[in-house]
Amino acid sequence: MATQSAEDGSAGTIQLLRQNIPPRYYVGFVAFLVLAALPLGLSTVKILTMTAALYFAMFVVSWDFVSGYTGQVSFGHTLFFGVGGYTAALLNLEFGLSPVLTVIAGVLLTTVAGLMVGFPALRLHGHYLALITLLPPLVLIRFFSLYRSTFGGETGLPNPDNLIEVQGDFAATALVNYYLGLVVFAAIFLIAFVITRSDHGITYTAIQENEDAVSSVGINPAKFKLFAFVMSAALAGFAGAMFVHTPIGSASPSQLLELTVMIEILIAAILGGVGTISGAAVGAVFIYLARDYIRGIDTVVPILDMPVTRMDTFLFYVLMLGMLFFLPGGLLPKLTVFGRKIHARVTGGSPKAVTDGGYQQPAFVRQIEAYRTRILEALAALLRRDSK
Repeated sequence: MATQSAEDGSAGTIQLLRQNIPPRYYVGFVAFLVLAALPLGLSTVKILTMTAALYFAMFVVSWDFVSGYTGQVSFGHTLFFGVGGYTAALLNLEFGLSPVLTVIAGVLLTTVAGLMVGFPALRLHGHYLALITLLPPLVLIRFFSLYRSTFGGETGLPNPDNLIEVQGDFAATALVNYYLGLVVFAAIFLIAFVITRSDHGITYTAIQENEDAVSSVGINPAKFKLFAFVMSAALAGFAGAMFVHTPIGSASPSQLLELTVMIEILIAAILGGVGTISGAAVGAVFIYLARDYIRGIDTVVPILDMPVTRMDTFLFYVLMLGMLFFLPGGLLPKLTVFGRKIHARVTGGSPKAVTDGGYQQPAFVRQIEAYRTRILEALAALLRRDSK
């Protein structure tokens, strides 16, 4: 009898989970399994490319965490990748510290940098906010050029130690570091995903939609905006510090700091779907692999009489421009709507017009309703206590 009850309880729990977990979450889990199995059929070069794509996705997710949800559009997020990456590389190369310690130091210093940039940015909006976030990485690049003996100038620093090294077997080293990168990507993604779907995340979106309405119910937007900015910086610094300790990464402006990196981050987030986290990850992996594919085409363009490899950057940006034009809302939202229609057709229901966070109402209305519910619950508790 007890065994039967336990089985019934387990079946009920599974059924409840099936009813409450959106199908797109299962798709995400399957995508993770595909990424885990992918290296088994790839060459070492392709494994390194996938590793770089994962770290680029971490960069984009960290940017989307703050800019996609609070509306604090940062045009200089590469500052945090650079601070984390250069700190980790310098401490390893100059002082011989282990990659574990250098990564921790990189995250701590990046958090401080996030506070230094985020605090004065609280009162700024629009062009002023864009300028104050755009200038720091440009200043840092110039600083590294002036002190090239220490920071390597435009070429960057030599490669530091790998996070995990398999002596005498580069292919095994690349494979192990790929899986480590996949774990780090999953951790950063889950942190950003969980926070943006918590009460904090609702508040972030509410601030973006109507900051005055949020303030009117007694919430301090500055506190939430600063937390989001610093958390985003810490995630970016963590990814940057880890990246330089991989076989494919290095502490150089071209990989961490240059304006082109920031432009590609913006393209990836917009193409995937700003303010979705999942879309940022999908867009990042897509455009990184698309660019790598275009670079590998050796066909000569007939009219221009020029190989594709010599005009890969031009073709890449033309392709991205076309996709942004035809997919203004982002790739993931389009796929989500399509998936809901298919799911509704299979199940016989009707597609639900919900957002990525699972809500239909404006975020600030949801937040006000949440606080209203809490107040009513508190009043009800007081009434019950007084009636005893």
